[in-house]
Amino acid sequence: MDIHQKVEILGRAAALDCEGPPALTREQRKAQFLDQSRIYVTHPQRGKIPVLRTMQTSACERNCYYCPFQAGRDYRRVSFKPEELASAFDQMQRKKLVDGLFLSSGIIGGGVKAMDPMLDTVEILRRKYEYYGYIHLKIMPGAEAAQIERAARLADRLSINLEAANEQRLLALAPKKDYWQELLPPLYWVHQNQHVLAPWVKRPSLTTQFVVGPAGESDQELLTTVHTLYKEANLARAYYSPFNPIRGTVLEDAPKTPPIREHRLYQADWLLRFYGFEVSELPFDAQGHLPLASDPKLVWAKTHLSQRPLEINRASRAELLRIPGIGPKTAEAIMAARRVGKLSDLSQLKQLGVQTGRAAPFILLNGRQAEYQLQLAGF
Repeated sequence: MDIHQKVEILGRAAALDCEGPPALTREQRKAQFLDQSRIYVTHPQRGKIPVLRTMQTSACERNCYYCPFQAGRDYRRVSFKPEELASAFDQMQRKKLVDGLFLSSGIIGGGVKAMDPMLDTVEILRRKYEYYGYIHLKIMPGAEAAQIERAARLADRLSINLEAANEQRLLALAPKKDYWQELLPPLYWVHQNQHVLAPWVKRPSLTTQFVVGPAGESDQELLTTVHTLYKEANLARAYYSPFNPIRGTVLEDAPKTPPIREHRLYQADWLLRFYGFEVSELPFDAQGHLPLASDPKLVWAKTHLSQRPLEINRASRAELLRIPGIGPKTAEAIMAARRVGKLSDLSQLKQLGVQTGRAAPFILLNGRQAEYQLQLAGF
């Protein structure tokens, strides 16, 4: 099998192992359909960049119930040697087909053994081919501290996928993975061991992923775990992947998770990360789930602000962020505009970027309720 066939096969395989769908333009979706090994990610300085998404190997000894690579399943297994994959990436990068690498892997011989060829691949890229662009490296369950340190020196982003909200839920998804010994420690390592990295080494960002649905977890369980990691491990982002059953796996008959649940989880996650909400403030029902029919921020506002609307000219930044239709940038714009003069009309807010149709029911302008057209509950 030649290297191009391996790139194609392992690119398709990695598409099943990705961290949730990135936001793509129509042209980018077309390109991804034609070549599943290439995705687009948002780089903090350079915007969207094309990234080779592949695996070191699709062979795996674990029996994760949801996974297409689970041991014993009839699936074509392909592997890259480190030099082989590094060379393939270098060729693609020089042809400007990609400008970044997202590398994951199946596990054969344990997480430590599986991690070594991934690290060797990235080391070859950095040292031999002098590639200093974006690299996202997935940490294997059970990786040793020395391997995590090496990964932190080489990669821009590290991901350690928890898969489940807690130890009990993990048993229903991946009984051979150890939540407390294999998965959580690497998430805390970079945050707790910054002193180990040289001053000139930029600390990589950290992400994790959850398989939503088949373990029976509540939204509250997921978001409680994530919020703790945001605070304690400096997690950059969590991905919520809605479960989609795959034929030939243990969970092939489990129901598909509706996309709207994924959407609500991301909205609630956004409130935790950027809007100052606590998990206890999110509008969970008695079973710990978010309402599917409406945006959680809107539900919160209807409960807390409908009878006590906020005065736009006096509200703090934290209070402004609680108003539907106002985000961090528009909150800053409102505060800047207030230093010049009072805001007294919805048209002024609209010019500042406020979604006035969503905000109007919950605000006062110079002590007066703004006139607005009642909006239907939405996303």
